[in-house]
Amino acid sequence: MRIGGHWVHDFDPVLLHFPSSWLIPGIYWYGFAYVLTFLAIALLLDLYGRQGRLPFPRQQSGPFLTYLLLGTVIGGRIGYALLYGIPGFWSNPLELLRVWHGGMASHGGFCGVLAALILFSRNRAIPLRPLADVASSLAPIGFFLGRIANFINGEVYGRISSLPWAIIFPQSMPGLPLERIPPRHPSQLYEALLEGLLLFFFCQLRFWRRPPLRPGRLCGEFLLTYALLRFAVEFFREPDASLIFGISRGQFYSLALLLGSMFFLRVPREPTE
Repeated sequence: MRIGGHWVHDFDPVLLHFPSSWLIPGIYWYGFAYVLTFLAIALLLDLYGRQGRLPFPRQQSGPFLTYLLLGTVIGGRIGYALLYGIPGFWSNPLELLRVWHGGMASHGGFCGVLAALILFSRNRAIPLRPLADVASSLAPIGFFLGRIANFINGEVYGRISSLPWAIIFPQSMPGLPLERIPPRHPSQLYEALLEGLLLFFFCQLRFWRRPPLRPGRLCGEFLLTYALLRFAVEFFREPDASLIFGISRGQFYSLALLLGSMFFLRVPREPTE
């Protein structure tokens, strides 16, 4: 359906509907995106292991993936509640568990994954920096599929625009007739292409570089590049919440990633004899 030359977003957020008597309404695209993400990551970890590019034995790939999964989901969900605020979260804390409703903060996911990497590093006696490099080479897969799911859900849409590819998102102004809803940037797709595909190919080129980068370098470049891309895309995205110092929260939190990249980009001191 098109209005005024602009396509009207009408995707169903539910991929597969279940009978009404079931406990959940069906399989959501958002949840399906997470399943695809970790399946793709598992395949890449297996490739890394076969090529001898993992900083741990291949049999530890499963536990490593589990740490990443828990860090991403727990960090992303709690981060969304704290950084952006889940509507009604404090009156209904169980909403935190309903991941299929959407609402994952990528910056919260960064914190969750970092905590998971630190725990894995300490439990397995493996240096943190090479673990962070592996995680960084995998993360853009989740960004790409997550933003595609955001687009299908019609959430985190962009600012109002008259460009030919701008889209009318009914969720942006619920209750209004479609003819009165202005079209917006499909910022979810911008992010999927930049923070997802572009960043994935960049990280893969750097990961497979010969000779290999020093430990931590790839993670630093990943954090720096993501922060810059996210900061830029935020100019086209409708702010999720109130501004902080005149910039969107996504931009403000990305500044913290810039600082974090310095930790991994700096050359660690060699131990003294």
